[in-house]
Amino acid sequence: MKICAFDIGGTNIKFGVLTDDGHILFKSQMATKAISGGLNIIERVIAQIKILRKSYDIKGVSISTAGQINSEKGHVVFAVDTIPRYTGLKIKEIIEESVQLPVIVENDVNCAALGEYWKGVAVGYSDFICMTLGTGIGGAIISHGKVYYGANFLAGEFGHLNLYPNGKKCSCGSKGCYEQYASSKALSNLIKKEYGFSIDLKDFFQFVKEDNIKANSVLNIWVRDVALGLKSIVHIFNPELIIIGGGISEQGEYLTKKISSELSKLIMPSFREHLVIKPASRGNDSNLLGAVYNWVMKYSSNKLC
Repeated sequence: MKICAFDIGGTNIKFGVLTDDGHILFKSQMATKAISGGLNIIERVIAQIKILRKSYDIKGVSISTAGQINSEKGHVVFAVDTIPRYTGLKIKEIIEESVQLPVIVENDVNCAALGEYWKGVAVGYSDFICMTLGTGIGGAIISHGKVYYGANFLAGEFGHLNLYPNGKKCSCGSKGCYEQYASSKALSNLIKKEYGFSIDLKDFFQFVKEDNIKANSVLNIWVRDVALGLKSIVHIFNPELIIIGGGISEQGEYLTKKISSELSKLIMPSFREHLVIKPASRGNDSNLLGAVYNWVMKYSSNKLC
């Protein structure tokens, strides 16, 4: 069975055709052109589905997307203005009406978590947290092998934990939110503040690995804040695994070991004993894989795990 999967981000839309057992037959990407608005983006997704159907016998469509998503109804509960007029958009209904295929829609971090659970570093784990560090901080909670949504599909907004009361102003309107201190954007801002100019994160981490004193001092400040937020998450959810995703996960175990070391100083020993922190392993493919896993679990009788 072949499923068409899309991962809609603020900059690019990644898409592909995958089998129901996780083989990627085709993948590509196109610019989101977010300024054109949510409906235009979905219309372009539909156009791409129609093109792919000429070459593949597609049985369904699965969408991974930024924003708070009601996965039962397949519409956007809320999205920031990165994609104008996205909030309230009935993605599932629009696509199904156009292509006459079953469609499922899910939040992108939830899909990333499911992709790692199916084919990545979370294989063998059933209770874990996935956290993406990017412009903001995204979160997913997997409990007993399934996404935990909360009452209104909003669970996992780790980026808006309060880290420092009356701290930096956040885009959500509050102050002192976790993502203002522990996202990769926050690290970039901290680097610029300390150095007086911007440094690409890859270059910065090279300085760190060369034992540059100033670079290591900056990184330690950021790692401390990452761990400080994780302390609350660990004590609330008691996960067996934390996955660090986002572009910064390219630093691999070098970074996760630093975070793990700092976190171990902050949490109770009983929580520390069996906790593992790993970098995401499937990169951009995790969202597509998770989207397909999600579709198959809903529409197929196949049992993949």
